[in-house]
Amino acid sequence: MASTWRAAIAALALTVATGVPAMAQDKRVESVTDLGVYPPWQEGRNDDAVDRGFGFTIADADNLADFHGNPQNPLLSLYVGGNYFFAMAPLVAAFEAKYPEYRGRLYWETIPPGLLVRQMQAGGTVTVGNMTWTVKPDVYLAGEKAVEKQIEAGLLQGPVVPYATNTLAIMVPKGNPAGIKGLADLGRTDVKLAMPNPEFEGIARQIEASLTNAGGASLADAVYKTKVKDGSTQLTHIHHRQTPLWLMQGKAQAGVTWQSEVEFQKQAGHPIEGVDIPAADNTTAIYAGAVAKNAPHPEAARRWLAFVRSPEGLAIFERYGFKPYTGAMK
Repeated sequence: MASTWRAAIAALALTVATGVPAMAQDKRVESVTDLGVYPPWQEGRNDDAVDRGFGFTIADADNLADFHGNPQNPLLSLYVGGNYFFAMAPLVAAFEAKYPEYRGRLYWETIPPGLLVRQMQAGGTVTVGNMTWTVKPDVYLAGEKAVEKQIEAGLLQGPVVPYATNTLAIMVPKGNPAGIKGLADLGRTDVKLAMPNPEFEGIARQIEASLTNAGGASLADAVYKTKVKDGSTQLTHIHHRQTPLWLMQGKAQAGVTWQSEVEFQKQAGHPIEGVDIPAADNTTAIYAGAVAKNAPHPEAARRWLAFVRSPEGLAIFERYGFKPYTGAMK
């Protein structure tokens, strides 16, 4: 019954947005509506609020997929680079089991690291649609270099705390209709791509490095310059939400993401597959965090950073293909 209701709401939203009845929409979009695959994808499990009051989420119309919990007086607020939004629900549940005093009082965001920096520079204030609110961060979590950069900029305080690693993969629709075999195929003029925006998504720099490894600067330029200019590469704002959705809608045929995101989409039952990238061409990311300068809850921040490095925290990451960071602390 719930899935039928969600499908009906999604169809209504699609009709309102386009002015065309959902049944008359392009079949690829209709299939997305039927599957109920508009974000958020985890049935409310990434909401830490205990009292949720009246529920109002309409897929593809009123949906704050990357903001979680109650922003009113949280006891721990996390600014999380969104590449593992799907792991946050079990991470938070395990953290709260260890520290019951925080239960139902965590708030976290999972937008790209560069956009989280802009929010920090704005004093923790963000506007989404018609709503504006302010939550100052206790912890910022992103790629190691991004964390180091913000310590240098004075938004964070050391030390840098690394905890997990990840590698890239090519995300494609189920069946791989474009026949993507590797990074070189992304330069083809007939392939439509969804690619992270280098302006604020750190993964884009690592993708460019992998493209260069696989096909030289000419391949990287083809994907991120030529194809952007001619419209066959569309740049995302939140690649971990937009790339799989665009693939399922038929707006794109491939996009490079973290391999963990491919794994999550498969676990969620969505019609998504991955194409492996050889180790010689791939790029490894190191995930890290640090306490925000003037963090409202510094003890809670330190507890979270210790938890994500713990065996219990790392076991949750490993469910999605992440690997523990084994290097030295900096």
